[in-house]
Amino acid sequence: MDLGIAGKHALVCGASKGLGRGCAEALAAEGVHVTIVARTASELEATAQEIRQKYGVTVTAVACDITTPAGRAQALAACPNPDILVTNAGGPPPGDFRKWSRDDWIAAIDANMLTPIELIKATVDGMMSRRFGRIVNITSSAVKAPIDILGLSNGARAGLTGFVAGIARKTVAQNVTINNLLPGQFDTDRLKKTLGSAASTTGKSMDEVFEARRLQIPAQRFGDPAEFGAVCAFLCSVHAGYMTGQNVLLDGGNYPGTF
Repeated sequence: MDLGIAGKHALVCGASKGLGRGCAEALAAEGVHVTIVARTASELEATAQEIRQKYGVTVTAVACDITTPAGRAQALAACPNPDILVTNAGGPPPGDFRKWSRDDWIAAIDANMLTPIELIKATVDGMMSRRFGRIVNITSSAVKAPIDILGLSNGARAGLTGFVAGIARKTVAQNVTINNLLPGQFDTDRLKKTLGSAASTTGKSMDEVFEARRLQIPAQRFGDPAEFGAVCAFLCSVHAGYMTGQNVLLDGGNYPGTF
């Protein structure tokens, strides 16, 4: 299927590795020019070079902290008029809510709620004026099924979800859609960190925790960032213009509900 987005420009956050990279690569494979953002310059430039060589599109690497005003300004200076925006920031650490301070909560909300909102605010009017825009927020399956040790993430991402539910109905008439992608357990550094925390808490080995968690998933495997990216690319395509304000869950069947 031709997704109809060749030649478009995308700003993809958290894209040096993991799910963000999966999205950047899937868009590049469709001929989209991508500006990729992450904090670590060496990893980011290596990723940029690999995508350039593989797909032949323009790839701009911006090493910055997207959760800060200065970082967002730097990213938007490199890609001031994106047709596609993929927001993504590392989730806050797991833990016991009794030990979190107000500063911990503010940091989580800044990264996983306010940063996407600020990026949407900076780009959505231009998209509406050009009558094309696709915004995809990478959130978490915890939006639908909260995870007790991820309370910081649960709260911040739920706030973003509520915001998107309202604004997505105001932009779609101008062919600008806003949707959320909710990853379950994908083979990423974030998963290793979360399961490592579980291992240290239970006293089990990492291998034991990984295997037990894998077997809990109906698909009997962890997700591949490439398949996550493929769904992101479809949501960014010309074929997805009638889909907005949705929470698209990719979790290998782990969530047992019907809604």
